[in-house]
This record gives sequence, C-alpha cells and structure tokens, in this order.
Amino acid sequence: MTSPGALGTLQCVVLDCPDVMELAEFYQALLGGEINRPDPQWAVGDAWATLHGASGAPVLAFQGVADHRPPVWGSPEQQFHLDVRVQDLDAAHEAVLALGAWRLDSGAGDRAWRIYADPAGHPFCLVRH
Repeated sequence: MTSPGALGTLQCVVLDCPDVMELAEFYQALLGGEINRPDPQWAVGDAWATLHGASGAPVLAFQGVADHRPPVWGSPEQQFHLDVRVQDLDAAHEAVLALGAWRLDSGAGDRAWRIYADPAGHPFCLVRH
C-alpha cells in the first residue's frame, strides 16, 4: 500500500553480482532470512535469487550480471551502501571476514562503524548498536 502522495512503495533492493547464490548465502548468513522463498512476485533461477528477511524487512534480490563490475568505495560511481546494525562490532567483524567479506576502511579510533565489501564487491557497513 502506498502512502498518500507517494507514487509507489519500495519493493526490494537488487544487487547485481556474478553469482546470485553466493551473494544470497552471504547475506543470509549476515542477516538471516530465507533464500528463494516461494512468492508469486519473484521468478527465481540461475540469474535471480531473493532473500526474505523478518516480517516487514525489505527483500534483498540478487541479479546475475556476467560482466559485473563492483563499485569502488569512495569513487563518484559508488552511489550507495547498506548499513547493518550489530551488537558486537568485533565479533561481527570476524564473522563477515570468515564469510568472504573484506575490509575497505580500517576505521579511526573508537568509531561505531566499519566499512566492508561483500563477496561481489558491494560496500556495506557494520554499525554498533
């Protein structure tokens, strides 16, 4: 349902990537949820996967792109990133590295966030709750 005066509602966030299942499994391990849950809105396959999170959370979708070029953090072409709230920043840091992410920014001092790239190179931040 759209809000009064709105043209539409956000259906999902789509991340282009070379391997849809690899990225879906990465975000499932990070955020929880169900990969490719039966849903009449989505036709999943080799080039498309979905991750349904908790009720009310936006769907993350993954679209296979053969010539995917990951964004470069801090460049004018890098237009957005995802923020993920965590309880323990140090524990989450170790977990995302083990899942295949890499750190983009070493952080300064006792900053409440750290910047990473997922296995396809999309930037995301872990933010201390």
